[in-house]
Order: sequence, then structure tokens, then C-alpha cells
Amino acid sequence: MSFPLLTLTAAVPAVGAILTAAVPAARRTVAKWLALLFSLATLALAVLVAVRFEPGGDRYQLTESRAWIADFGVRYELGVDGIAVALIALTALLIPFVIGAGWHDADPLETQSSRWRPTQGFFALILLVEAMVIISFEATDVFLFYIFFEAMLIPMYFLIGGFGDRAHSGSDENAAAQRSYAAVKFLLYNLAGGLIMLAAVIGLYVVAGNFSLQEIAAARAAGTLDMATNTERLLFLGFFFAFAVKAPLWPLHTWLPNAMGESTAPVAVLITAVVDKVGTFAMLRFCLGLFPEASKWATPVIVVLALISIVYGALVAVGQRDIKRLIAYASISHFGFIVLGIFAMTSQGQSGATLYMVNHGISTAALMLVAGFLISRRGSRLIADYGGVQKVAPVLAGTFLVGGLATLSLPGLAPFVSEFLVLVGTFARYPVAGIIATIGIVLAALYTLVLYQRTMTGPVKEEVRTMPDLRLREVLVVAPLIALLIGLGVYPKVLTDIVNPAVKHTMSDVKQTDPAPEVEAAK
Repeated sequence: MSFPLLTLTAAVPAVGAILTAAVPAARRTVAKWLALLFSLATLALAVLVAVRFEPGGDRYQLTESRAWIADFGVRYELGVDGIAVALIALTALLIPFVIGAGWHDADPLETQSSRWRPTQGFFALILLVEAMVIISFEATDVFLFYIFFEAMLIPMYFLIGGFGDRAHSGSDENAAAQRSYAAVKFLLYNLAGGLIMLAAVIGLYVVAGNFSLQEIAAARAAGTLDMATNTERLLFLGFFFAFAVKAPLWPLHTWLPNAMGESTAPVAVLITAVVDKVGTFAMLRFCLGLFPEASKWATPVIVVLALISIVYGALVAVGQRDIKRLIAYASISHFGFIVLGIFAMTSQGQSGATLYMVNHGISTAALMLVAGFLISRRGSRLIADYGGVQKVAPVLAGTFLVGGLATLSLPGLAPFVSEFLVLVGTFARYPVAGIIATIGIVLAALYTLVLYQRTMTGPVKEEVRTMPDLRLREVLVVAPLIALLIGLGVYPKVLTDIVNPAVKHTMSDVKQTDPAPEVEAAK
């Protein structure tokens, strides 16, 4: 067994969470720097994982396997393919920016006791979520994955309910009630999905006799795994339901606008750019990998649900008056594109879906964090309370514009490449679905440009006349994300080279090949 690099990548933020939480109440600045240091160490390890990964090598690399609960066939098994490497890198990359953007979000209020330690708890919970997300991407034992898939709900519940957005239009009591409602709704929806998945996990063990993804795949390839058609379909539905809640896919999406709206901007980024990616990643790794025939059986319905998510999310975003809820509904639309790419069952669609996970994470982080900086200055999330910001804070307005243009997938920025591949892959197999999906592109331009026009242009409102521009810390948070959006938009090959071999394996799992071009057929 080689050096346990994957274990270390997940263990470092977990240790950082414990040490950050242990910092004395009066030393909250120390807790902030400690959390940032551990997040940077995790990023360095994630870079090392990417460097050591060989795209043309074995499907799962840097593997680790140890006995855990031997009597029940549970093992501590880790391994990464190209898709997991890309998402681990995304997670490790975003957490330092989340910490930097939330530097003062959890500082205690003057009315709170000096013994109260919200700062330490806030940053410790962020690191704990990072650790659980990373090991979820690494786990190749289904039971191990399930444990952390569910466990990450607890720190997220406290981040949403205990550290909500202070820019609330109502009273403190009303704000607390709204945060509590959002946190409980998030927890109940995801727990419901997790409980259904648990039943499917148990059913998988009864059928396969173990939880190892690689052993189950090998048994299926060798023809020694006897799984009845109806059994496979029921197990698939149990897994898919949990992942669709996490994703979130219509009609299981309603927890997301509440959770993002009531969270601080960094926590909102953590939800949609990091945690939700576990759901779409798991569709690729577990739904298609474990239940290939059931995945093809369910594809028509899932494609319809993805199209509804795309159009519905974009339409509702157009009518939003709250900046953060608008971004939340835009994310629902984008996740529809990701699911559509996965179940288009083409290499272009699945490569585009994986790139979309990464690029959506970066673009949403850029837009939401700048929106958070804007909201913290004005103290309001309502679009109508802004106007003329670009005249008093041009750097803030400029970065907000780039983040918005990335959200609408402007050519030259990273999300364009992924959205283009998803549409190409969809058109190749489901041309009508591809046509309907393009409606989401038109609506994205509408809600993004209208948001920018109403907040940044026009006469300067009196309430924003003295609004300061981005400070150095805020520029350091946003500038690298903008650079990544441009860099990956111009040169996406750095990601596609890692992702494409893993996509070929997934296509092989479901025994699908890309449709032949019609031009060739005509010849």
C-alpha cells in the first residue's frame, strides 16, 4: 500500500476543524488564520493528488483499502478517478476563498457574552464540511460514502441555522425564525433522501454481498452478479432520489432557495458550489456505475425532470426581488444542465456535465461572494434597494458583471465550454431536449443582465452614494476566481485531459457509445 495521500487530504481539514474549535474565545483572529492555514494545506494536498494522478492509467488511482467492519463486508476503501480529482481540486480551491470572504461574518455582536465563540465554531464547521465532502469524493465503498454523505448535513445545519445572513429586512426574531426554518427544511429534505438511500444500500448488500464499488463492478462484468431487473430498478431509485435531493433537481429543490437566502454568502457558496456537487458526482459514480441498465431505463424521465429544472429555475430567477434567491434559482437551472449532460449518455454530455460542476462552482462562488460584499455594505438583499453602484464602486460592479456573464455562459468564460458540451451531447441523442434546454440560455441572459442593470446602472440611489469599493481582502478573494473563469474558458484542456478517460469508463459501464453523426449516415 502506498502513502495514504487521500486519507491525509481529508484528515487535514478535519484536524484543522478540531484545532480551530479549541482556540480560546478571546483569540478569534488566531482561529481565522488557523482555519485559513489548514485550508491552504488541504489545497496543497489536492494539487499533489492531481499531479500524481495519471489520466491514462488505472480507473481508480492512489487507492487505499483496509478492513473496517469485516463481518458485514464494510471496508475503508478510497480511490479517485479523473472526475473525483477535478471535484476535490474544486473543493480545496474554494474553501480558502470562503474563509477569506467570511472573515468577519461570525464575529460576535456587542450584546453577546465574551465567552461566546461563534467565530471559532463558524470556521471549524466550514473545515469539517470540507473534510466530509472530500472523503465522499474519494470513497469507493458504498457504505463509507453513505456515512459521510449523511454526516455532512449536521455541520451544514448549524452553519445555516446558527450563522445566518445579518442583512435581513425583518426583526431579529423574524430573522432567527427564518434561519431556523431554512436549516430544518434543509435537514429534513436531505435526511428523507438519505433514509431512502439507506434502504437501497442495505438492499445492495443483500444482493451483492459487499459494499465495494470495484468488486461489484468486477462481478457484474464477469457475469457472477445476479441482480433481477426489478431489484436493480428499485435500488437505482433509492440511490437516485437521495442524489436528486442533494443536487437539487426539480421537484426536490425547494430547500435550496431558503437555505441560500438565509445563509451568509460564504455558506451559500459552500452549499451550492461544494456540497451539492456530491449529489451530481454520485449520479455518475454510483447510479451509472452500479445500476447501468436501470439508469438507461430511467433516462427519459430524468431528462424531462432536468429540462423542467432548467426552464423552471431560470423563469423563477427572472421574477426574483432578492439577490441571493435569484442566484439560488439560477443554480437550480444550472444543475438541470448538469443532470441533463449526465443522462444524455454521450461522452460529450458527461464531459460537459463534469466540467459544468467545476465551472459552476467557480462562477457561482465569484457572483455570490461579490453579491455578499454588496449586501453587507447596504444591509439589504432586495434588488430594488440598489442603483448606480458602478459609479461609486466600479471594481465591485466590474467583478459582479464578470461573475454574472460567467453565469450566463458568455463565450470566453469557463461555463461556456461546459454548457456547449452538454448541449452538443444532448442534441446528438435527444435533439428535442437539446432545443428545449437552449431556452435556459436565453432566460439566463435575461435574469443576469436585468439584475446587473437594476443594481449597478442608472441614477445613484442616496443609500449607496457613500458605498465603499472592494477592499484589499475582498479583491484577493474575488480576483483569483475571475482569473480562473477566464483561464479555463480559454484553455479548458487542463480539465478535459483529466476528465475524459473517466467519462469513457462510465460510458463503458452503461454500454453506450456516441451516436454516429447524421452526415456520415447520409453518405
